[in-house]
Amino acid sequence: MVLGNIHSIESFGTVDGPGIRFVIFTQGCPLRCKYCHNVDTRPIGTGKQVGVDEIIRELKDYLPFIQSSGGGITVSGGEALLQIPFLIELFRACKAIGVHTALDTSGCCYVDAPFFHQKFDQLAEVTDLVLLDIKEINSERHKWLTGQPNERILAFARLLAKKQIPVWIRHVLVPTITDSADDLTDLGAFIDTLDNVERVEILPYHKMGVFKWKANGLDYPLEGIEPPTNEEVTRAAELIQQKLHRPLVAAPQ
Repeated sequence: MVLGNIHSIESFGTVDGPGIRFVIFTQGCPLRCKYCHNVDTRPIGTGKQVGVDEIIRELKDYLPFIQSSGGGITVSGGEALLQIPFLIELFRACKAIGVHTALDTSGCCYVDAPFFHQKFDQLAEVTDLVLLDIKEINSERHKWLTGQPNERILAFARLLAKKQIPVWIRHVLVPTITDSADDLTDLGAFIDTLDNVERVEILPYHKMGVFKWKANGLDYPLEGIEPPTNEEVTRAAELIQQKLHRPLVAAPQ
């Protein structure tokens, strides 16, 4: 049995896929996003070791609520793709009991190599939806923001399109950092090349995780930057949508 390295579980999530979601946050992430709101999920190997059977037992307690809402299970992070063997076993068990599966990922673990494709092909067979975080379309700014360029992430997006796996694209809108008109229209143009995208979500930057940085003895890199206004979120949505040939951008909440 493959064990997952788990940070925490949220039993009634409503923002990580359709319907009510049973959300698993995995431990470990290779990115170093300056706005990370779960900075305590970064270290690899420090979470709780949990088996698939234990997760399925807990999930079943909530199935009536989850399935009546059109929901399912979402595995997020940290970075869930660090634990592909665990994901395969978990999602297979979920599909065996009729549960919708969603993977929330940055795609940063993608490698164009046989070992990755072999494992991901198995995962793709039991994945109903991918929530793909594209944090910045400009590679240099992406590297400044996250510690890594974005070429592998964009290549992963193309792989998902090739496999026709349904995708929701998510973009965190950070004033003065990820909100330039050029980058937002470039993001829209890139998304327009992907015919498997079902939805685009603009996620307003927030400061709810700042306390975790301080609790872990870390300086918060974006001190002084405030969340975007409703008008700024609407503007971003319009800039992305104007490059799309079908209505994909979700109405700002």
